[in-house]
Amino acid sequence: MKPVRILVFAKAPLPGRVKTRLIPALGAEGAARLARRLLDLALARARAAAVGPVELCMSPGPGYPDWAGIPLPPDIDTRDQGDGDLGERMARAAKRHIDNGESVLLTGTDCPGLDAVRLRAAVARLADHDAVLHPAEDGGYPLLGLNVFHPSLFADMPWSTPAVARLTLERMAALGWRVGVGETLRDIDTPEDLVQAGSIPGFALE
Repeated sequence: MKPVRILVFAKAPLPGRVKTRLIPALGAEGAARLARRLLDLALARARAAAVGPVELCMSPGPGYPDWAGIPLPPDIDTRDQGDGDLGERMARAAKRHIDNGESVLLTGTDCPGLDAVRLRAAVARLADHDAVLHPAEDGGYPLLGLNVFHPSLFADMPWSTPAVARLTLERMAALGWRVGVGETLRDIDTPEDLVQAGSIPGFALE
């Protein structure tokens, strides 16, 4: 099996810039505090999975003042997401590492249910699948694992809509790929999702 790299995509957790749909419920500072905790948790779980290097794909890139005062684990790689929509940024990162002989797990920071056990299970499924996908309840996906790359998975995708996971699976089926579909998980994006936030280690609703 090819070596695996976990790519975690995240924005700098600054008030007014992240989790904006939660600002009416938490305020700008509270929403940023939740985003920071979700970032810390996603990186901790990616490292705990111990399946390969962890790379934080940052927006803006490393070295920008937006990240000042936000300590990151010393054993992770950091990289600028670069320009373009979400699909262009994910495609660029995935292709770079797959072309270099690695498999990748593409994740964000919004899904506290994506723990180290599920990350290791996704890697195990990549041993005999071309791709692995965990759908989200809102129609997106918190994890996409790839052994191979194809641009159709990322181009002309209606990001942030309920069609994303379905269209991604349809496109992979059209390619004839073997796809492992994991259980449906829940992101924390809206006030209705905050019932989950109370169970996030190190975070308390105020």
